[in-house]
Amino acid sequence: MTDTSEFDRKYNGLLYSVMRWDQLTAFWEKVDAGAGWYLYAVGHELPQTSSPADKVQQFMRELDELLRRDHHEDYCAIVYADDLDAPNFIKIYDPNHLGSSCGSSSMKTSVLPGWLMSKSPPRELEMHGLVTGQRKRWWQSFLSSSA
Repeated sequence: MTDTSEFDRKYNGLLYSVMRWDQLTAFWEKVDAGAGWYLYAVGHELPQTSSPADKVQQFMRELDELLRRDHHEDYCAIVYADDLDAPNFIKIYDPNHLGSSCGSSSMKTSVLPGWLMSKSPPRELEMHGLVTGQRKRWWQSFLSSSA
């Protein structure tokens, strides 16, 4: 069994938000695509290995397009990282599944990110809803395409 303690520390640790779209553009340029990223679409099968640099670059490019198309705000604020200048862990929330950001103490579940980029092997995150057909198709298309 994979030791996921590093993943859990990052997942539950302090993360910084990429607030503006221009910051997101600059942020993607700081991500070292060849650093051994595990790409995980929450609700789908866990990646067993890290992705090659060209696949990471393709993921960032295609996900950037999806976020800009589907997040109908003039700000980003749905991408979070442990370090905005040299990230090792990135949470990306699905603009079509944001839920309530304030919540209440009676809420037993939090909104899960749509995608994770991690340099340590991820553990499965339990979905409390369904992954939409649109997102399933997007992920399957990404996995089957070449960079």
